[in-house]
Amino acid sequence: MSGAVHYRVRHETVYNYGGNVAHSHQLLHLTPRDSPRQSCNRCTIALAPTPSIRCEHVDAFGNHVTRLEYDSPHDRLEVLTEVDVDVQRAPEVNAPDADAWERVSEKLRYTGKSVDEDLLDACRFRMESSYIRIKQTFTEYAQECFSPDLPLLLAADDLMHKIHREFKYAPGTTNIRTSAIEAFQTRRGVCQDFAHIMIGCLRSRGLAARYVSGYLRTFPPAGADAAYVGSDASHAWVSVFCPPFGWIDFDPTNDVRASADHIIIAWGRDFGDVSPLRGVIVGGGRHRLSVRVSVKAE
Repeated sequence: MSGAVHYRVRHETVYNYGGNVAHSHQLLHLTPRDSPRQSCNRCTIALAPTPSIRCEHVDAFGNHVTRLEYDSPHDRLEVLTEVDVDVQRAPEVNAPDADAWERVSEKLRYTGKSVDEDLLDACRFRMESSYIRIKQTFTEYAQECFSPDLPLLLAADDLMHKIHREFKYAPGTTNIRTSAIEAFQTRRGVCQDFAHIMIGCLRSRGLAARYVSGYLRTFPPAGADAAYVGSDASHAWVSVFCPPFGWIDFDPTNDVRASADHIIIAWGRDFGDVSPLRGVIVGGGRHRLSVRVSVKAE
């Protein structure tokens, strides 16, 4: 890809169990998506121990998924993913040229009439989901960002700035099971929570927003003030359906529109659809989890 940034990503996940796991099923979202701006050149997933069954498929959102089954006892699971990927900058768009947010919301309402494929796809991301319930609380919180006839791209920018300004990035105050409304009430959380809250505010207005999981550039480019927050682990941000431009990505944790510094792995309705690794195990007792992520630009 001409003009793209080339990245090498190393993502290591280790589970140390308190006892033997007799049987387990694991679901992995670790392979980057291809898109007009992103091309995955290589992705390897090394596993120890070797699973009894391993299969690859594509889910309902177009994400690459690896399914594992273990039927032999083991007290440790190691997953090492290594990726080479090229990412281009997002094209420049003129925010005032975006459709007004009310018009977009109206387009996304179900009328029973036929709609084009892009709208049909976007409609999947305007309804509430397991982690993100549509609440009046979100509508009221974002009220000042959605003035009448404001272009949606400007409204989404304002909402991103507001969340970044008023919520504290505080690792350890939430966990992977924390819902959007729970994180909203504490005004604290991590990238998962910032993304869930922004999505909740958008969907409460009848707008389509999807949860994006991926990685951030570990070291900032020359001239940048500091590294991004959340650059040493998996990251999450928000993609908003903004006609006529299509989907535009926003990172409320870092208060930036996502571009060539963001590597997309998967997207869905919320974290539950795209968790990097989740599973069901029999046995094992308590476990310790270790995750290390390195993203190097070349």
